[in-house]
Amino acid sequence: MWGGVSNRELVVLGTASQAPTRSRNHNGYFLRWDDEGLLFDPGEGTQRQMLFAGVTATQVTRICITHLHGDHCLGLPGVLARMSLDRVPHPVEVCYPAGSREVFGRLRHASLFRDVLDLRERRVRGAEAVLSSGIGTSPFRLEARALSHSAPTVGYRLTEPDGRRMLPDRLATLGITGPDIGRLQRSGRLEAGGRTVTLEQVSEPRPGQRFAFVMDTRLCDAAFALADRADMLVCESTFANAEAALARDYGHMTAGQAGQIAAQGGVRLLVLTHFSQRYEHGPEGDRRLADEAAAVFGGEVVLARDLDRIPVPARHPGS
Repeated sequence: MWGGVSNRELVVLGTASQAPTRSRNHNGYFLRWDDEGLLFDPGEGTQRQMLFAGVTATQVTRICITHLHGDHCLGLPGVLARMSLDRVPHPVEVCYPAGSREVFGRLRHASLFRDVLDLRERRVRGAEAVLSSGIGTSPFRLEARALSHSAPTVGYRLTEPDGRRMLPDRLATLGITGPDIGRLQRSGRLEAGGRTVTLEQVSEPRPGQRFAFVMDTRLCDAAFALADRADMLVCESTFANAEAALARDYGHMTAGQAGQIAAQGGVRLLVLTHFSQRYEHGPEGDRRLADEAAAVFGGEVVLARDLDRIPVPARHPGS
């Protein structure tokens, strides 16, 4: 089961879809990734949910909006105003579909306030876009892909660059200790005991972790591509399997389809969210949706609840 403390975790701010309920706020998700904080789809009430969850405005470094339907963006004006009020000292990048530029502009200036935030817009154009390269000082590669919904919509994927895991037994055998380990990691080679030691001799490949965020969409190739080998997939499951036709008509997925995406992509942890208000929050409704996903996906399934904190799964042993 998930639990414990992690520098990489998903803080769930809201799990409702079109209409909030007494137990579910509109959408909102904060991904803590080391020193970065990514706020996804800030729906109505997000600023207050952040307060309950212990997430501050200054912790947000990027905002990623999948589309400009109200349940995914109506909390943005309050969040931006609060960031200015708190005088967030760093630039904040906001990503959204380019086709919704006019709507985004209205949201950004929905009220009068002293705007001192260094907000940098990144409009997602085309079927695929790389928003952060993962090269140099960039902590990860951030990409977006166009999804299939009733409005311009994108999903996001965060990929940590591959690295190498140091092997203590090999370091000890070669007598490499202390600051020499850091020098070897930086330069890739080190003169030790009259011989040259390479990084490859004392380490093994360590695949980077992956996070995928797939909201309002029908089943489509882009959703499968985003989920590929994700350690955590946050995926909409607006409807139960019995409402599959309704889901398709309105550009959504069922819990079973979310499980299908996770299974085909080799996902480790599937987080279900964005639930229709027709499913009452409680053991019976929760179990139904989770069971439908688990019927096709053999990995771990979490049905998200407001204010949950879900750690990104630890690396596999040896990775």
